[in-house]
Amino acid sequence: MFSRDKKLFQRKGKPESLKKREITYSNLHWFKNKTHFSGASPPEIFVGRFNYPQVNAGILTPEIFEKTEEMSFPEIWHEKKFSIHDVLMRRSQLVYGRFKANIKQTQNKFIDTMQQLSMASQSVSTEFFLKQPPKNIFQTSRISSVIANPAPLQYARLQENPKIKPKVDYLVNDTNAKSAESLKELYSHHIPISNLSKLLSAGLLGLKTQRKLVPTRWSITAVDDTLSKALLKKIRYYNQIDEILLFHAEYNGNHYEILLLPGNFSFEVIEIEAINQKVWQDYELFHGRKNYAENVVGAYYANRLAVCEYLEKIKKQATAVFFREVRPEYFAPLGVGILRECSRGAFKKMPEKCSTINEAFEKMKQRLRLNPQIFREKSVLLKDYGKQKKLGEF
Repeated sequence: MFSRDKKLFQRKGKPESLKKREITYSNLHWFKNKTHFSGASPPEIFVGRFNYPQVNAGILTPEIFEKTEEMSFPEIWHEKKFSIHDVLMRRSQLVYGRFKANIKQTQNKFIDTMQQLSMASQSVSTEFFLKQPPKNIFQTSRISSVIANPAPLQYARLQENPKIKPKVDYLVNDTNAKSAESLKELYSHHIPISNLSKLLSAGLLGLKTQRKLVPTRWSITAVDDTLSKALLKKIRYYNQIDEILLFHAEYNGNHYEILLLPGNFSFEVIEIEAINQKVWQDYELFHGRKNYAENVVGAYYANRLAVCEYLEKIKKQATAVFFREVRPEYFAPLGVGILRECSRGAFKKMPEKCSTINEAFEKMKQRLRLNPQIFREKSVLLKDYGKQKKLGEF
């Protein structure tokens, strides 16, 4: 499928994996000179952010009529342990039929089709008519999944009725419910995060007068942020954990060591590249943060949701510190969805219980390639941890 291997993505110095860029593949020719085709959309949509509020939006579909959900959902990629090549191979088969739209324009012939597709719970047969053949391009970013093969859309239609879950249909039609409340209700009914971000992006949630298209990378972070904040409203009233817990997980070169300490809820993410030790870091204290986590960006909110889900499950609160070692194996970004799933996977394992923080770092040392003291020295929360005495200690 690919004419180039992972060496294409590797550079000296800062890895290209953490930059947005475009990559061309010379032998993806199934769509060469084609402007009309049909296939089963995973379902997948994409709303861009450039030139906001005038943006590119559209539908992604392959020329395949099989179950294609695994082309779209990070939940499936992680569950099936797809490699980066596995994911890129599947994403490369999707053509992005796009059109220009104003974010407040939530109804026209293209948007109606896109919205119907975004409500679907499984793949939907879709027919495309394009104004010109797709460009042989991959576009990657740290937050959203790979977008491939863009082409201006002339016409699109669904060739079958999409299968829509009753709760999704109900809340899409409830124009008196705020988007945050709709997201929380859909989440409580086990609608996958990937589906929630598509609904929000397509302008299908919220009050009637406030509905609009939301760029995909913004909608992904908005869903993680909204749901974790909702969980924190309960978590902040729970008792603290009474021991030090250490979790770890790894997926496609993203290695996590997650430390939970007795204390009020606070949260920190430190990411370091294994090659040149480039650092990204953001944190929040008990009352949260008011500004966007502009260093760690979307991964911050994906990680926070994962730990909040765990704390809600055990009905406790804790000080949480995430250490992410970005290894050379992660040669192409696949979006924050895989980092959310990797973190979730860590919390599905039994934690290692440690008597001291020093013991926890000794355990990390066995798995990290970097010296864990580099992470420890960077941590804001660990510098102040344990300095303030509790009432029970007097």
